[in-house]
Amino acid sequence: MAVSLNIFIVALSLIAFSPLCLSSKAYESGSYLFPQYYDHSCPKAQEIVQSIVAKAFAQDPRMPASLLRLHFHDCFVKGCDASILLDNSGTIISEKRSNPNRNSARGFEVIEEIKHALEQECPETVSCADILALAARDSTVITGGPSWEVPLGRRDARGASLSGSNNDIPAPNNTFQTILTKFKRQGLNLVDLVSLSGSHTIGNSRCTSFRQRLYNQSGNGKPDLTLNQYYGSVLRKQCPRSGGDQNLFFLDLVTPFKFDNHYFKNLIMYKGLLSSDEVLFTKNRESKELVELYAENQEAFFEQFAKSMVKMGNISPLTGARGEIRRICRRVNHAAY
Repeated sequence: MAVSLNIFIVALSLIAFSPLCLSSKAYESGSYLFPQYYDHSCPKAQEIVQSIVAKAFAQDPRMPASLLRLHFHDCFVKGCDASILLDNSGTIISEKRSNPNRNSARGFEVIEEIKHALEQECPETVSCADILALAARDSTVITGGPSWEVPLGRRDARGASLSGSNNDIPAPNNTFQTILTKFKRQGLNLVDLVSLSGSHTIGNSRCTSFRQRLYNQSGNGKPDLTLNQYYGSVLRKQCPRSGGDQNLFFLDLVTPFKFDNHYFKNLIMYKGLLSSDEVLFTKNRESKELVELYAENQEAFFEQFAKSMVKMGNISPLTGARGEIRRICRRVNHAAY
């Protein structure tokens, strides 16, 4: 009877989480992830991740945005394999040194704290890649955003790609078409681009990431005409032509610590902080319509954001015998001792 029940449960999970739900890249690789992956091997895994994310948020309200960004920057480079977490070693050049991550990516110590707690609970079971995916979901929820079931079962990479991090992650000054092309390379589409960009409803950006918009957007010594003039004058006070590179600014100036749809409302008012934000409203008709939809209908944004996060989390995961389950997230196992 127990065997029959187990077969029935597996069959149900196969129906609920069929490959149709996966991104094309995940489907092509034959990978298979499902939310119940740790139900028997580490039943407290999700509870442990959630509690440590909550503690980190209580200590630092910026942390949820940082953890969400780590998952995004991980998945866009060789897939969701925790390569972003690896430090330099004899054989690895860390992605932490790339232009998108240097002096910017943060939250690594929270991931290591989660990993340490999970190793105490169930050694060598929960991957760092899955920790990133769960922490991203929990960071969204704790700041007021939607929840979703996270497909699990990823394994961890034994290497990193500095060039991939430099070339594959969308940059603040990329054109709309370049950003869309980078998303399409990952099996994501324009709807995913607009909804996932909505994660900029929380978090900060540095002066160096948008200075060009304030002073010399098109190489003619003039500011970006799609930036609200008053907002631009406010930004220039703390982001001078030179110096202040690391000065921080809210991506959403209205509700910077709340996951909501104000990001899209800001774009309609030409108050997107980054060029890569504002182009969603100014450079493409279909994306503009989505911005207007999400600005009007937060529920529609939340629903699509959850779907797109699952889709992004399924980019080229390592499964089966590929990769490993790292004991320490910042280094591969053979270098751990």
